[in-house]
Amino acid sequence: MLKYRLISAFILIPVVIAALFLLPPVGFAITTLVVCMLAAWEWGQLAGFKARSQRVWLAVLCGLLLATMLIALPEYRRSVHIPIIEYSLWASLVWWIAALVLVLFYPASAAMWRHSKTLRLLFGLLTIVPFFWGMIVLRNWHYDSNHYTGALWLLYVMILVWGADSGAYLFGKMFGKHKLAPKVSPGKTWQGFIGGLFTSAIISVMFGLWANLEVTPAILLVCSVVAALASVLGDLTESMFKREAGIKDSGHMIPGHGGILDRIDSLTAAVPVFACLLLLVFRTI
Repeated sequence: MLKYRLISAFILIPVVIAALFLLPPVGFAITTLVVCMLAAWEWGQLAGFKARSQRVWLAVLCGLLLATMLIALPEYRRSVHIPIIEYSLWASLVWWIAALVLVLFYPASAAMWRHSKTLRLLFGLLTIVPFFWGMIVLRNWHYDSNHYTGALWLLYVMILVWGADSGAYLFGKMFGKHKLAPKVSPGKTWQGFIGGLFTSAIISVMFGLWANLEVTPAILLVCSVVAALASVLGDLTESMFKREAGIKDSGHMIPGHGGILDRIDSLTAAVPVFACLLLLVFRTI
């Protein structure tokens, strides 16, 4: 299993970086849309759709929804203040606060959505659509003046999430004693959680010192730590839905890693939350 994980990582990491920096905005948008369709396919299981045909239709409808939203916008260089994008990012902030409540009170909280496919589909919509727009908005940030500014910001969020996850794993292995959310994900500890936040803070400070940013270090630190918190919540939320669905992995698309959702669950929360804080709350544009 470890061998497959390493092989997959060595293949995926260069592909992701190449997509960030080499694809034009249209190509990046289409690639992100395909990833979201695959995520919707896997969310079908979490929503209670067992038939393959139902999940295919779910993926197709998700793709049509995102494509229609994309085509309906007045210009390609997407501004965060276009209502459809702005509302999506604000909705993400509200959804992840609600998801925090669901996780904190699980399994009692599951009583309200366990038997409702409609609610679970809504949760999927609130996870995937803002993630799509967060990716698009960050990638297109200052694209007219520098084609790579947005790509660097997206790479930063990814490194932040991966770093927080690695820090949580190491601190958890070395010092982990107290379970963070035993009814949702028994392997996570408070010591690992704090270690992950500490790691994300270090990454934020180092990135602020290295990069020539138009963002003050204090704002970057706040956005980064909150995004790291959101990434943990994204992981826990998917774990909660998988536990209710009775599955270990959301899919088997990536050898050794599970499904697409298993790889992007943290990013589905971190990317839109980071974009919302940076571009709407602190208005650093």
